[in-house]
Order: sequence, then C-alpha cells, then structure tokens
Amino acid sequence: MEEKNTERTEAHIVVRDLTMAYGSFVIQKDLNFTVNHGEVFIIMGGSGCGKSTLMRHMIGLHRPAQGEIVIGGTNLWAVGPEERGGLLRRMGVLFQSGALWSSMTLAENVGLVLEAHSSLSPGDIREVASLKLSLVGLAGFEDFYPSEISGGMRKRAGLARAMALDPEILFFDEPSAGLDPLSSRRLDDLILELRDSLGTTIMVVTHELASIFAIGDNSVFLDPDTRTLIDGGNPRTMKEESPIAKVREFLKRGET
Repeated sequence: MEEKNTERTEAHIVVRDLTMAYGSFVIQKDLNFTVNHGEVFIIMGGSGCGKSTLMRHMIGLHRPAQGEIVIGGTNLWAVGPEERGGLLRRMGVLFQSGALWSSMTLAENVGLVLEAHSSLSPGDIREVASLKLSLVGLAGFEDFYPSEISGGMRKRAGLARAMALDPEILFFDEPSAGLDPLSSRRLDDLILELRDSLGTTIMVVTHELASIFAIGDNSVFLDPDTRTLIDGGNPRTMKEESPIAKVREFLKRGET
C-alpha cells in the first residue's frame, strides 16, 4: 500500500520542450508542463491556438517536431510501435462528436474496443459494456442506437467506450460542445465522479468557462500570438492572480 501511494506522487505525464508544427509552420513551441496522477488538467486558450492539436500529439496521432511526451516515465515517441501501442491502450479518448458508429447499438459500440484489444468472450464483452454504460448513467440503454438518444447521452456513451479498457488517462476534446447548459453540467459532474471514484487522470481541451472552473485542478494557457504556453496553474487562481492580462481577460470574459 505504501508503495502505491509513493507511485502516485510522481508525475503521470511530463511534456518537455515540445514543438508542434506542420512542415515549416509552427503551431506551438517550447511547451513544458507536468500532469499529476488524478488531476483534471485543462488545456485552454483562444480559437486556433492548438489545443486539440496538442491533444492529438499526446494520444499518438501526430509526432512532435521536437521535444518529449513522457507517459508514466516512458517517452511516447522514443519507443517502438509495439511499446507505443501498449502506452496508448492505457489511454481513453472522448472526441468532440462522440464518434459513435450509428449502425451499432451502444453496447456494440463499447464492445468494439474490447473485441479488438481483449480475449473476452462475447458474453463477457456484453457484460463489461453494460457495466461501463451503467457507470455513465446509461444502464438499460445497451440496445439503443445513437440516433435514438440525446446529444448529452451520446457524449456519455462515447465516454463509456473510452473507458472500455480501464484507462489510466482519459482525454476529452471539447466535451461540452453542442450541449445545453444542464447536460454540460451533468457531464462535468460525471468527470469529477470518475476522477474521484477511479483515480483517473483526466485531460480536457475546452474554452468553456463554466467547465474550466467547475472541474479544473490545473491548466495551461496556449497563446496563438506568441505560439507558446504563457501561463498555467489552477484556473480559479489564475482568473484573479495571473500576471498576464490576456489570461485574466480570457477567464473573466462575459463578466460586467
């Protein structure tokens, strides 16, 4: 037990001197930050600053132009494809759209991941899919199709699929996009419940202030003008105390 507690005080993710670019066009450069175990970590900034691009680099979809992304002590981009695949299976991703297959039921959508990456029998896959759906409040909806449920429920079903392999880290890309305020708040509450009950490290790309303040333990602010990280920390503290006027204005926008 003592060993486990010691482990969890170490950084879960370390980003060092990261530069993201498409050819000669630099999106962000010199990014340095640390994500601790069990944190809800927010990647924020104005439109076009590279938030979602950073997430895609961290989940193995884009190779950095320079720098390191270290997951649990292993550099994601310095290992071979097999070891990188093992690291990526420790992550789950909820994309902005939910990305569910419309021709499959919710249970089949969740089960697809288990079919691809486990040796479970069809009966066991169905059982695990039902469990994951119940964790996100969708017990009894196993045989519904995505078109038969609301947008908020589709997001939760996408989250159940992201959780299929019991990931250590969950990534959310604009989870509140397209949701009404009540559905958005419910999703925020669910994110916190998962963090508290499962100890999952959660990274969220968002510009939604309500979500940033409701769930964020730590954050980075990416600036599209200087193309680098200009501030970081607890967003509630940054709102009042950031030395960067642009950051304070972003976090106070809409206030009179």
